[in-house]
Amino acid sequence: MKLFYIGVLKNEKPSPAVELCAEKDLSTFGRFTRGGASEFMTFFSKKVAESTGAGQRQDVEEQSYTIHAFGRSEGVAGIIISDHDYPPLVAHQLLSKVVDEFLSRNPRSSWSTTTADCQLPFPELKDYIVKYQDPHQADSILKIQKELDETKIVLHKTIESVLERGEKIDSLVAKSDGLSSQSKMFYTQAKKQNSCCILM
Repeated sequence: MKLFYIGVLKNEKPSPAVELCAEKDLSTFGRFTRGGASEFMTFFSKKVAESTGAGQRQDVEEQSYTIHAFGRSEGVAGIIISDHDYPPLVAHQLLSKVVDEFLSRNPRSSWSTTTADCQLPFPELKDYIVKYQDPHQADSILKIQKELDETKIVLHKTIESVLERGEKIDSLVAKSDGLSSQSKMFYTQAKKQNSCCILM
């Protein structure tokens, strides 16, 4: 999972979109391809912003990238470019946060006449592009799900390791002091019932 671009663009129709501030992570691109990758991100961010209406959210796939967009009625659009594996829920949570913070720090008067790309400072984008590289750290729901999945894996490994040592569940049940005689009888009866119905 990878984030490549986070930006806020002026998106006032019919004028073309203008990149007000942006942060890019080009570390996965080769030295000679970084310039082209950067231009690609700016170009597609503008095109997707122009096609995103106020109050609209959309995800656009282009080659191995997903462009997440969020249009606001204030005349701006937030754009994130990620790979296809990056969770859209996390991308859109981040877009909401970025656009809200941008608008609270930059009144419309500071950017409404802007016609050149990347003129407004918004240093928080550097922190966000680093922090949100791992969506499990940024999104508490994904973090909890990951912990649950890891717990399931540990449980499966524990049961498999017991069985690998050659112990049978029957002998474990018979030896167990933690099971009442009624529980042991239930296990035995259930096993007998299930064994009568073998399909051939």
